[in-house]
Amino acid sequence: MLKRFVDVKEEELGAVLWSFLYFFTLMCGYFILKPVRDEMGTAGGVKGLKTLWTATFVVMLVAVPLYSALVARWPRKRVIPFIYRFFLLNLVGFFVVLKLGLASAWVARAFYVWLSVYNLFVVSVFWSFMADLFVSEQGRRLFGFISAGGTAGILLGLLLVRQLAVPLGPVNLILITAALLEVSAQCVRKLSRWAYDVQSPPSVGAPVGGSVLSGLKLLATSPFLLALGLQTVFYTVTSSFLYILQAKLVDTVASGAAARTTAFANIELWVQVLTLLLQAFVTGRLISRLGLAVAMAVVPVLTGLGFLGLALVPVILVFIAVRSLRGAAHYALERPSREILFTTVSREEKYKAKSFIDTVVYRGGDVVGGWMEGGLTALGLGAAGVLLTAMPMAGLWLAISLYLARHPRVKRQAEVASLGTIPSDAPAR
Repeated sequence: MLKRFVDVKEEELGAVLWSFLYFFTLMCGYFILKPVRDEMGTAGGVKGLKTLWTATFVVMLVAVPLYSALVARWPRKRVIPFIYRFFLLNLVGFFVVLKLGLASAWVARAFYVWLSVYNLFVVSVFWSFMADLFVSEQGRRLFGFISAGGTAGILLGLLLVRQLAVPLGPVNLILITAALLEVSAQCVRKLSRWAYDVQSPPSVGAPVGGSVLSGLKLLATSPFLLALGLQTVFYTVTSSFLYILQAKLVDTVASGAAARTTAFANIELWVQVLTLLLQAFVTGRLISRLGLAVAMAVVPVLTGLGFLGLALVPVILVFIAVRSLRGAAHYALERPSREILFTTVSREEKYKAKSFIDTVVYRGGDVVGGWMEGGLTALGLGAAGVLLTAMPMAGLWLAISLYLARHPRVKRQAEVASLGTIPSDAPAR
């Protein structure tokens, strides 16, 4: 039945379904906690967000070299479950401390930083794994459906928050995420076995090798990876502007931890409903027929137009419309397209440079965006002025996205896929 909607081959079916479940449980667990994190982050005032983002960035600078050291020395089938179970133990620890009510203000800040690190790491590891399992041609056919697994998980997570945040209390939701994270670890085991037995030679699952700082070195010496890093910066800086505006708007319409948690969940719900519709009916067809350039151009164009609309009419209903369209286009079109680009790089670049971009560069963009918004506000610019200053970024973002989509290595992979052959630097599939 799945073949009626997704261009999947018989030998890929098991891996695609496990990948769908893997991303489903990962994102469901995170989005159960994301509204809780957002409420904790804004409870001390919107101005405190910039400090929290800076703290997250500093933690990333420490965590990424440790991750690089792990993937350099251990195979992915051991490293990825280890990382997930490490985070699972952290979740149990936070649950105990929050239930006991110990140093609640500082624990809340620590939880905000921790979850911000957790989110980027687990999702980056997931997509590195997908880029390692599937080649570019497979990614074009399958990543849209696999991404939909994450969106479906997000929707369930947000619905659980809406139904359970008030009767159970936000803290008790942590245990649900812990259980889902263990399921994600089991999916890694299944996919590793599939790759070993059915698709890839044993060497594909071997340690990546290289030094702890290889990710930074690879990024600094590759124009292609640098462009991917700049694309991430423009996305995160503009996202920071929207996030701060969202926090201010929510603060005006909701009071109390449970009410703010529910308000954040409601906004995310609209984003993900629209995302799922796009992924189900648009993503695969658009990328296959119109190409990566169109898919990657949509979000920067929507950002420029949306910021202009919000500058003219800065109310919560317009914000929800802009946030929903932009978020849906990012998750349904830009993110799968970006992950397809990573199928064209080496294994070390997939696990190390990609991790550096998805974590350190991503959170660095948050820091830049947060302090830039604060500086512009201090200069006397209101919300409209801040949004208008970000519009030129959307133009640069668009130019970089088109450069990436039309890069020679991407064209070369597409030509190889059309001939039905396997590139020499890719594992046999």
